[in-house]
Amino acid sequence: MAENWNLARKREALRGRARIIQEIRSFFIDGGYLEVETPLRIPAPAPESHIDPVGADGWFLHTSPEICMKRLMAAGYDRIFQLCHCWRAGERGRLHVPEFTMLEWYRANADYSAIMIECEELVRAVAEKSGFGDKLAFRGRDIDLASPWERITVRDAFDEFGGMTMEKALEEDLFDEVMVERIEPGLGTDRPTFIYDYPASRGALARLKEGDPLVAERFELYIGGVELANAFSELTDPAEQRARFERESAYRESLGHPPIPLPGKFLEELSAMPPSAGIALGVDRLVMILLDAATIDQVVAFTPEEL
Repeated sequence: MAENWNLARKREALRGRARIIQEIRSFFIDGGYLEVETPLRIPAPAPESHIDPVGADGWFLHTSPEICMKRLMAAGYDRIFQLCHCWRAGERGRLHVPEFTMLEWYRANADYSAIMIECEELVRAVAEKSGFGDKLAFRGRDIDLASPWERITVRDAFDEFGGMTMEKALEEDLFDEVMVERIEPGLGTDRPTFIYDYPASRGALARLKEGDPLVAERFELYIGGVELANAFSELTDPAEQRARFERESAYRESLGHPPIPLPGKFLEELSAMPPSAGIALGVDRLVMILLDAATIDQVVAFTPEEL
């Protein structure tokens, strides 16, 4: 039988990927985190207007391990991490495959500022121990991983790059369009960038900022214009979380998406979760950046089209 050359030429990339994943695990084990495995098939994911879950025999393949991992936090686990596959229907492109690898970690008695520091430490440690050092070449640019990384609020990013204020973009329903077209491409092009303090309406599962309830304690990490991670100081108020879920579900349905049930057990247990912070990081994208790959296809063993 002829060798599958498309798979064969990925050999070095897959070796690099394995090394990166091994260093991710080492970082968390050394940091006192417990690695957990939660079910991939669940009765209800968190409703998100821009994400469609994949159905699986009446339930859903999870779009993120977030729901189950937070239930573990509510049960008394204080530092947990997970590397797992996630699914999102219809996502396919240079940076997307419908089945992808996610890293999530949660830490009790921490906020998004602490997770921001830890995220920087993780990426720098993985790059160094995987043999890439603190200078990366990605998309024809040199990116410096040395501290400190850039930090900019969403409000300041709109003022500087968006051509309008954050408030005006929200009022005219242009927030997402301006973020994608004007702001994101310039983030993290010389050094990684944390963009933080998202408007409350884009808070998802994040708590509102003390002293400034117009924004949520949420950040995203960009390297080379690529969104790599999304983090929150976690909302632990079940009534507020249910209200947000109901608003998001109603908005999903107004866009023509089929209804999905709310995660009832998660909402029942949320009040027992301690003040915590959590983050989701795209492993495939991290591998892309470290290996200077042009597309996600180059750093996964199989794309959907190859199955």
